[in-house]
Amino acid sequence: MAAATAVALALAGCSSNVSGSAEPAAGAVSGNMGGGAGGGGTGGGTITPIAAPLSSMLLAPEDFPAPYQAIVLPDQAVEQAAEDLDGIPSGAKVDPPGCKPPAQNFGPDGTALIVGTDNAARATISIELTRVDEPLSAREAEIAECLEVTTTKDGATATVTTTLLPAPPLNADDTMALRQTVSSGADGTAVTQSMLRLVAQVDDVRISATYMTFGDGKPDSATLDQLFTEAVQKVNAA
Repeated sequence: MAAATAVALALAGCSSNVSGSAEPAAGAVSGNMGGGAGGGGTGGGTITPIAAPLSSMLLAPEDFPAPYQAIVLPDQAVEQAAEDLDGIPSGAKVDPPGCKPPAQNFGPDGTALIVGTDNAARATISIELTRVDEPLSAREAEIAECLEVTTTKDGATATVTTTLLPAPPLNADDTMALRQTVSSGADGTAVTQSMLRLVAQVDDVRISATYMTFGDGKPDSATLDQLFTEAVQKVNAA
Protein backbone atom coordinates (compact mmCIF):
# COMPACT_ATOMS: atom_id res chain seq x y z
CA MET A 1 0.00 0.00 0.00
CA ALA A 2 3.01 2.33 0.48
CA ALA A 3 3.74 2.05 -3.22
CA ALA A 4 0.09 2.67 -4.08
CA THR A 5 0.09 5.78 -1.90
CA ALA A 6 3.22 7.08 -3.61
CA VAL A 7 1.61 6.71 -7.01
CA ALA A 8 -1.59 8.37 -5.84
CA LEU A 9 0.43 11.35 -4.62
CA ALA A 10 2.29 11.56 -7.92
CA LEU A 11 -0.99 11.55 -9.84
CA ALA A 12 -2.72 13.96 -7.50
CA GLY A 13 -0.11 16.66 -8.02
CA CYS A 14 2.96 18.37 -6.61
CA SER A 15 3.02 21.67 -4.79
CA SER A 16 5.28 23.68 -7.07
CA ASN A 17 4.67 26.29 -9.73
CA VAL A 18 5.40 25.45 -13.34
CA SER A 19 4.96 27.20 -16.65
CA GLY A 20 4.56 26.03 -20.21
CA SER A 21 3.25 22.69 -21.40
CA ALA A 22 4.57 19.31 -22.41
CA GLU A 23 5.71 19.24 -26.04
CA PRO A 24 6.19 16.03 -28.02
CA ALA A 25 9.72 15.40 -29.19
CA ALA A 26 10.30 15.35 -32.91
CA GLY A 27 8.67 12.28 -34.39
CA ALA A 28 7.06 11.29 -31.12
CA VAL A 29 3.59 10.88 -32.58
CA SER A 30 4.33 10.78 -36.27
CA GLY A 31 6.99 8.11 -36.54
CA ASN A 32 6.41 4.43 -37.28
CA MET A 33 5.83 2.88 -33.86
CA GLY A 34 5.81 -0.84 -34.26
CA GLY A 35 5.49 -1.05 -38.02
CA GLY A 36 1.72 -1.57 -37.99
CA ALA A 37 -0.97 -0.14 -40.20
CA GLY A 38 -0.35 3.41 -41.33
CA GLY A 39 -2.39 6.50 -40.60
CA GLY A 40 -4.95 6.33 -37.83
CA GLY A 41 -6.65 3.07 -38.71
CA THR A 42 -10.11 2.65 -40.11
CA GLY A 43 -12.07 4.06 -37.18
CA GLY A 44 -15.18 2.10 -38.06
CA GLY A 45 -16.58 -1.39 -38.31
CA THR A 46 -18.20 -3.68 -35.81
CA ILE A 47 -16.78 -3.70 -32.28
CA THR A 48 -16.02 -7.28 -31.25
CA PRO A 49 -15.48 -8.12 -27.57
CA ILE A 50 -12.11 -9.60 -26.64
CA ALA A 51 -12.65 -12.56 -24.34
CA ALA A 52 -9.41 -12.20 -22.37
CA PRO A 53 -9.67 -10.22 -19.09
CA LEU A 54 -8.10 -6.77 -19.09
CA SER A 55 -5.67 -7.77 -16.34
CA SER A 56 -4.10 -10.39 -18.60
CA MET A 57 -3.53 -7.82 -21.37
CA LEU A 58 -2.02 -5.08 -19.18
CA LEU A 59 1.71 -4.49 -19.18
CA ALA A 60 3.59 -5.72 -16.11
CA PRO A 61 5.86 -3.60 -13.85
CA GLU A 62 8.96 -5.26 -15.31
CA ASP A 63 7.99 -3.96 -18.78
CA PHE A 64 8.81 -0.42 -17.64
CA PRO A 65 12.45 0.59 -18.16
CA ALA A 66 14.51 2.43 -15.56
CA PRO A 67 14.07 4.91 -13.97
CA TYR A 68 10.32 4.19 -13.93
CA GLN A 69 9.09 2.28 -10.88
CA ALA A 70 5.74 0.79 -11.87
CA ILE A 71 2.84 -0.77 -9.99
CA VAL A 72 -0.55 -2.08 -11.09
CA LEU A 73 -3.12 0.04 -9.26
CA PRO A 74 -5.56 -1.83 -7.02
CA ASP A 75 -9.24 -1.64 -7.97
CA GLN A 76 -10.01 0.97 -5.29
CA ALA A 77 -7.39 3.39 -6.70
CA VAL A 78 -8.22 3.09 -10.40
CA GLU A 79 -11.15 5.52 -10.56
CA GLN A 80 -9.32 8.41 -8.89
CA ALA A 81 -6.23 7.89 -11.03
CA ALA A 82 -8.29 7.78 -14.23
CA GLU A 83 -10.00 11.06 -13.29
CA ASP A 84 -6.61 12.68 -12.68
CA LEU A 85 -5.52 11.62 -16.15
CA ASP A 86 -8.71 13.07 -17.70
CA GLY A 87 -8.27 16.34 -15.79
CA ILE A 88 -11.99 16.54 -14.97
CA PRO A 89 -12.94 15.30 -11.48
CA SER A 90 -16.14 13.42 -10.82
CA GLY A 91 -19.01 15.73 -9.86
CA ALA A 92 -17.35 18.86 -11.27
CA LYS A 93 -19.36 21.50 -13.11
CA VAL A 94 -18.00 21.98 -16.61
CA ASP A 95 -18.24 24.83 -19.10
CA PRO A 96 -19.16 24.31 -21.90
CA PRO A 97 -21.84 21.94 -20.63
CA GLY A 98 -21.68 18.45 -22.07
CA CYS A 99 -17.88 18.27 -22.00
CA LYS A 100 -17.57 15.75 -19.18
CA PRO A 101 -15.81 12.50 -20.12
CA PRO A 102 -18.23 9.67 -20.94
CA ALA A 103 -19.26 7.28 -18.18
CA GLN A 104 -16.60 4.65 -17.58
CA ASN A 105 -16.82 1.16 -16.09
CA PHE A 106 -14.36 0.99 -13.20
CA GLY A 107 -15.16 -2.63 -12.34
CA PRO A 108 -12.43 -5.32 -12.30
CA ASP A 109 -12.82 -5.95 -16.04
CA GLY A 110 -13.92 -2.43 -16.95
CA THR A 111 -10.65 -0.56 -16.40
CA ALA A 112 -7.08 -1.68 -15.66
CA LEU A 113 -4.25 0.75 -14.96
CA ILE A 114 -0.52 0.55 -14.36
CA VAL A 115 1.55 3.59 -13.44
CA GLY A 116 5.31 4.04 -13.68
CA THR A 117 6.88 6.91 -11.74
CA ASP A 118 10.13 8.75 -12.49
CA ASN A 119 10.74 10.46 -9.16
CA ALA A 120 13.66 12.56 -10.39
CA ALA A 121 11.63 14.06 -13.24
CA ARG A 122 8.46 14.28 -11.14
CA ALA A 123 6.61 12.50 -13.93
CA THR A 124 4.57 9.38 -14.57
CA ILE A 125 3.73 7.16 -17.53
CA SER A 126 0.34 5.44 -17.21
CA ILE A 127 -1.00 2.60 -19.35
CA GLU A 128 -4.78 2.30 -19.12
CA LEU A 129 -7.01 -0.36 -20.69
CA THR A 130 -10.76 0.24 -20.81
CA ARG A 131 -13.74 -1.63 -22.22
CA VAL A 132 -15.75 0.51 -24.64
CA ASP A 133 -18.79 0.09 -26.85
CA GLU A 134 -18.09 2.81 -29.43
CA PRO A 135 -15.28 3.50 -31.91
CA LEU A 136 -12.41 5.78 -30.96
CA SER A 137 -13.47 8.21 -33.70
CA ALA A 138 -16.62 9.00 -31.69
CA ARG A 139 -14.54 9.99 -28.67
CA GLU A 140 -12.19 12.07 -30.83
CA ALA A 141 -15.19 13.96 -32.23
CA GLU A 142 -16.35 14.72 -28.67
CA ILE A 143 -12.91 16.00 -27.69
CA ALA A 144 -12.77 18.22 -30.79
CA GLU A 145 -15.86 20.04 -29.49
CA CYS A 146 -14.28 20.54 -26.04
CA LEU A 147 -10.76 21.84 -26.65
CA GLU A 148 -10.98 24.28 -23.73
CA VAL A 149 -13.03 23.35 -20.68
CA THR A 150 -13.40 25.11 -17.33
CA THR A 151 -14.11 22.87 -14.35
CA THR A 152 -15.39 23.90 -10.93
CA LYS A 153 -15.62 21.67 -7.87
CA ASP A 154 -15.71 22.58 -4.18
CA GLY A 155 -14.85 26.18 -5.06
CA ALA A 156 -11.73 25.23 -7.03
CA THR A 157 -11.54 26.16 -10.71
CA ALA A 158 -9.27 24.70 -13.37
CA THR A 159 -8.90 25.05 -17.13
CA VAL A 160 -8.33 21.97 -19.29
CA THR A 161 -6.81 22.81 -22.69
CA THR A 162 -6.48 20.11 -25.36
CA THR A 163 -4.62 20.04 -28.67
CA LEU A 164 -5.26 17.15 -31.06
CA LEU A 165 -2.07 15.86 -32.69
CA PRO A 166 -1.48 13.68 -35.78
CA ALA A 167 -2.62 10.10 -35.13
CA PRO A 168 0.29 7.67 -34.64
CA PRO A 169 0.54 4.84 -37.22
CA LEU A 170 0.03 1.54 -35.47
CA ASN A 171 -1.61 -1.86 -35.97
CA ALA A 172 -4.98 -0.98 -34.41
CA ASP A 173 -8.55 -0.24 -35.49
CA ASP A 174 -7.97 3.46 -34.85
CA THR A 175 -5.49 5.75 -33.10
CA MET A 176 -5.42 9.25 -31.65
CA ALA A 177 -2.89 11.55 -30.01
CA LEU A 178 -3.38 14.66 -27.92
CA ARG A 179 -1.63 17.09 -25.63
CA GLN A 180 -3.40 18.50 -22.57
CA THR A 181 -2.71 20.96 -19.81
CA VAL A 182 -4.73 21.39 -16.63
CA SER A 183 -4.10 24.81 -15.06
CA SER A 184 -5.38 25.74 -11.62
CA GLY A 185 -4.66 28.24 -8.87
CA ALA A 186 -3.17 31.69 -9.29
CA ASP A 187 0.01 33.59 -8.48
CA GLY A 188 1.94 31.68 -5.80
CA THR A 189 -0.42 28.70 -5.84
CA ALA A 190 -0.57 28.15 -9.61
CA VAL A 191 -0.10 24.55 -10.76
CA THR A 192 0.02 23.23 -14.33
CA GLN A 193 -0.36 19.53 -15.03
CA SER A 194 0.91 18.67 -18.54
CA MET A 195 0.07 15.46 -20.41
CA LEU A 196 0.97 13.83 -23.70
CA ARG A 197 -1.42 10.96 -24.52
CA LEU A 198 -1.40 8.29 -27.21
CA VAL A 199 -4.59 6.26 -27.69
CA ALA A 200 -5.47 3.20 -29.76
CA GLN A 201 -8.45 0.89 -29.97
CA VAL A 202 -8.48 -2.82 -30.75
CA ASP A 203 -12.02 -4.26 -30.86
CA ASP A 204 -13.64 -3.31 -27.52
CA VAL A 205 -10.40 -2.47 -25.71
CA ARG A 206 -9.12 1.12 -25.69
CA ILE A 207 -5.43 1.53 -24.86
CA SER A 208 -4.15 4.85 -23.51
CA ALA A 209 -0.54 5.73 -22.74
CA THR A 210 -0.12 9.04 -20.91
CA TYR A 211 3.01 10.93 -19.91
CA MET A 212 2.13 13.34 -17.11
CA THR A 213 4.37 15.86 -15.41
CA PHE A 214 4.25 18.85 -13.12
CA GLY A 215 7.71 19.94 -14.21
CA ASP A 216 8.71 22.11 -17.15
CA GLY A 217 10.87 19.59 -19.03
CA LYS A 218 10.07 17.88 -22.30
CA PRO A 219 8.10 14.61 -22.12
CA ASP A 220 9.93 11.29 -22.35
CA SER A 221 8.43 10.59 -25.76
CA ALA A 222 10.76 7.67 -26.55
CA THR A 223 9.68 5.65 -23.52
CA LEU A 224 6.05 6.65 -24.00
CA ASP A 225 6.15 5.43 -27.62
CA GLN A 226 7.84 2.19 -26.58
CA LEU A 227 5.34 1.34 -23.85
CA PHE A 228 2.37 2.36 -26.00
CA THR A 229 3.51 0.11 -28.84
CA GLU A 230 4.08 -2.81 -26.46
CA ALA A 231 0.69 -2.26 -24.83
CA VAL A 232 -1.12 -2.36 -28.18
CA GLN A 233 0.83 -5.42 -29.29
CA LYS A 234 -0.17 -7.27 -26.11
CA VAL A 235 -3.87 -6.53 -26.70
CA ASN A 236 -3.54 -7.60 -30.33
CA ALA A 237 -2.02 -10.88 -29.19
CA ALA A 238 -4.89 -11.71 -26.78
